Amino acid sequence: MNANEPREQGAGGWSQFGDTPPSAGGFPRRDTMIMGQPVPPPPPPPKKPGFTAGRKAIAGLALAAVAVGGGIVGATVATAFQDPVVTTVSAPSPTFSQTSNSLSVAQVAEKVQPSVVMIQGSTGEGSGVVLTADGLILTNNHVVEGAGQGGGRMSVKFSDGRTAAATVVGTDPATDLAVIRAEDVSGLSPATLGDSGKLKVGDSVLALGSPLGLDGSVTLGIVSALDRTLTVGGEQEQAPPGWPQQQRGGGGAVSTIGGAIQTDAAINPGNSGGALVNAAGEVVGINTAIATAGSNGSIGLGFAIPINTAKHVSDQLISTGKVTHAFLGVSVTDATGDVPGALVRQITAGSPAEKAGLQSADLITKIDGKAVDGGDDVVGQIRGFKPGQQVQITYMRDGAEKTVTATLAEMQ
Repeated sequence: MNANEPREQGAGGWSQFGDTPPSAGGFPRRDTMIMGQPVPPPPPPPKKPGFTAGRKAIAGLALAAVAVGGGIVGATVATAFQDPVVTTVSAPSPTFSQTSNSLSVAQVAEKVQPSVVMIQGSTGEGSGVVLTADGLILTNNHVVEGAGQGGGRMSVKFSDGRTAAATVVGTDPATDLAVIRAEDVSGLSPATLGDSGKLKVGDSVLALGSPLGLDGSVTLGIVSALDRTLTVGGEQEQAPPGWPQQQRGGGGAVSTIGGAIQTDAAINPGNSGGALVNAAGEVVGINTAIATAGSNGSIGLGFAIPINTAKHVSDQLISTGKVTHAFLGVSVTDATGDVPGALVRQITAGSPAEKAGLQSADLITKIDGKAVDGGDDVVGQIRGFKPGQQVQITYMRDGAEKTVTATLAEMQ
């Protein structure tokens, strides 16, 4: 009830003075509230904790957008993460928090940008990651195919504006990876390679590259998912079941990529071959593909090849110019029943699969404990192993689940 409304006082009816009206000149009485003085405000609530790493990152991007879009030197913000008080922005750049040597977004970008290059050719362009000071660069196979079409030569543009001609050291269409060499260069800044096996969903990442020819671009996001299997290349690029299509530069050979990293960091054509880096500025993936919805372009689903796979492949390309892949010896297709998996259609005679006891019509459901949802998962996961490694294959036969161990051979 409002303090200025009359209060009911028994049988005496309504009166704003109570039972007895005031005497002349006697107003105010002791029982009358003086409204001139405001009620003291309650003590302020305890200070809430600051932004988490994710909130800091979001705030940082929002401020960057304000500065670029409006040319504003100073700005004020009120966020949903704290009490709605307008505050002058003067905080330092937001920082990642997954590592003990927490770096700001700007510091990570500054550290990595000299190690990311733009690759240009007569018919295409992309990005690459510097591996050595004397010019070895890791990129996607489809970037090399696109840049080198029509017999044209490739060139590399570095972060300081220098350019150099480049030649192909080796390519591996099966994993969509390639190594090129920038000619007559020295003193480059090799990237620091991390361990993609330590990534967790929710980790903050940056994507660096040259989307749409805009070299030196940096975008911020998180690891949205791990262990995706993608089939990219050819005339029609296939996404995971029920997903939109992936897009990447060039058509090229079909590649089935297992263990791919999914991120919401903005990736666009031209980012292919660029770096996906963690909070310490370590490269954890090579940006490769994006999901699209028809003509609407990127829809916030980007994919990167894990750096552990990329390092294994690039080491072989540098030393021998070719890559060896593990071989199981099964022909598979997607399961059509209620149980997801890969249906074995054929077993290669003398293969590791035959030696392990697999048969046609077996339904493979797991490889080394990782779920198999379809035929592409088998191809992608096996490519993540080396010849000679042992893997456990879980399958269904006649309604019963069984597990065997297969020793992988080298694909001929």
